[in-house]
Amino acid sequence: MTALIIIIFTIGYFAVAFEHKIKINKTAPALMTGVLCWTVYMFSSIDKQLVSEQLYEDLGEFSGILFFLMGAMTIVEIIDLHDGFHVVTEKITQTNKRRLLWIISGITFFLSPVLDNLTTAIVMVSMLQKIVEDPKERLYFVGMIVIAANAGGAWSPIGDVTTTMLWLGGQITAGNIIKVLFIPSVISVVVPLLIVSRKFSGNVSKSIATSNGSTLSRKQQLIILITGISVLILVPVFKTVTHLPPYMGILIGLAIMWVIAERIGSNKEEQERFKLSPAYALRKIDTASILFFLGILLSIAALERTGILHSLAQSMEAGIANKNVIVLIMGMLSSIVDNVPLMAAAQGMYPLSHYPTDDALWEFLAYCTGTGGSILIIGSAAGVAVMGMANVNFFWYMKRISWIALIGYISGAISFILIEVL
Repeated sequence: MTALIIIIFTIGYFAVAFEHKIKINKTAPALMTGVLCWTVYMFSSIDKQLVSEQLYEDLGEFSGILFFLMGAMTIVEIIDLHDGFHVVTEKITQTNKRRLLWIISGITFFLSPVLDNLTTAIVMVSMLQKIVEDPKERLYFVGMIVIAANAGGAWSPIGDVTTTMLWLGGQITAGNIIKVLFIPSVISVVVPLLIVSRKFSGNVSKSIATSNGSTLSRKQQLIILITGISVLILVPVFKTVTHLPPYMGILIGLAIMWVIAERIGSNKEEQERFKLSPAYALRKIDTASILFFLGILLSIAALERTGILHSLAQSMEAGIANKNVIVLIMGMLSSIVDNVPLMAAAQGMYPLSHYPTDDALWEFLAYCTGTGGSILIIGSAAGVAVMGMANVNFFWYMKRISWIALIGYISGAISFILIEVL
């Protein structure tokens, strides 16, 4: 059973990677891989009821992620339909490619700890499409957005799901993780920026279609923009105060945006009112990317439920004595498989009795699993989301961005180890 699931996962992984070669959208092989892995698991299991319960449990977790993604994408789309991003993009007058790259990456890096890496990536790619017209030029910017979003999320307790897991599990404290991981995270972004900057010269091709041509006033555009960004920022606050999962915060935020958008469009002509409506925004979000995300999550959950990931973690623990090397490898593995089950396995392997709160192991684990996902485009939630939004080819990213992200990842890791030694 284990061998067959690994074979199915590998074939599906390559089908996603070779999307443009086989001319089949990555969503199809992702969904097929997820369902087939669970089918093999079900047929090989004696206790069918247990497998069903596990699937329902995992699907409950997935639905939270998927509804969060759908809600965030819809909010961003509502802002876009009301020309909210036009208010921001018209202020970004920089046309020099290198300077613009640093500005976009910097905003992403410092926005990610507040929103989270997934939401930040969605917002920044949506804005980028309004700033840079040339799709080929835009791809490098998108690659840096993924790197910066993941690095920015790593040093915040609410910026990345794995850091949040450690925070809620009592392995780290909020103040300490910010203090310890800020410098390594900065280095993991600055080093790739220095490399990518050398590829650019001259001015960027500014997008001509920066406005949707609506009759909204500047005040109405600002209301939508400020409301949208505010409800996104307040999702972590909602989670902390109510103890409800983040998708509940994003759903109530979407409801607030819906009411405000309907009120703003109430005095418009019927055709324009429809094009400004949240119902129209829901039609425009990338549903295929959401289903692709579901397929990936199903596949990884099957690997976790069958014990494949846990066995991998135990094998590393038995074969490698150095904890730093183990954590580095786990970070790189998070670019292939989801970092959530890897983090869950690590939390089970290393008890708090041996590695107390704010131990260097937990801090390094937060950094590696947070930033390691940037090495491949499907290695993080942010990467998966923008892969569909910006039409990023798996092999283009692997050829052009992966090695740069890896250098940044290792540079930040070395800085962390040196700081700990000193």
